[in-house]
Amino acid sequence: MTNGVSGNAFVMGEGGWLIAFLVAQRLAELGLAQWNTLRLRTAGAVEFGTAHYPLLVALHVAWLLALWVAGHDKAVDPFWLIGFVLLQAGRLWVIASLGRRWTTRVIVLPGRAPLARGPYRFIKHPNYLIVALEIAVVPLALGLPRLALAFSLANAAVLTWRIRVENRALIWAAEAETASDALTLVTLANGQPRR
Repeated sequence: MTNGVSGNAFVMGEGGWLIAFLVAQRLAELGLAQWNTLRLRTAGAVEFGTAHYPLLVALHVAWLLALWVAGHDKAVDPFWLIGFVLLQAGRLWVIASLGRRWTTRVIVLPGRAPLARGPYRFIKHPNYLIVALEIAVVPLALGLPRLALAFSLANAAVLTWRIRVENRALIWAAEAETASDALTLVTLANGQPRR
């Protein structure tokens, strides 16, 4: 017996609660993203980068599973927890700034310039910075530096692709006058846009 619990019993420590919070947060965000995606498509928005999206989802699912397997019974380091809380404030700022345009996909409205409010006044892709930091901070909070490094490198590779796609989509949206004009102008290497 260890701490009054047999060696075979499941133990959910502070890490388990942190990971449970992340899962609940991600599910809520996916619901909001889906709602916004439907509204954007109804308004004539076009999606770019459908080829990379399943890879992005798989990366985040794998990250959460790896966190659970390796960290559900770990204590949470208070220093890194403070960093995590600050990142959540940044995440909320990004979502509030984008409003109905926030989604987990790359979806743009023809004729609309990129936003220049909130954190977007200071940095072009603040959400990706927050996610990149979060992918490192959460494992570090659980004492899992190798997990932080491995997923940070994988995330950097996927984000390099995604940011390139998003930059092209934002330029395209700003230059396109209407959705019908825009669909004839698109020639991205990763496939056709989707409505």
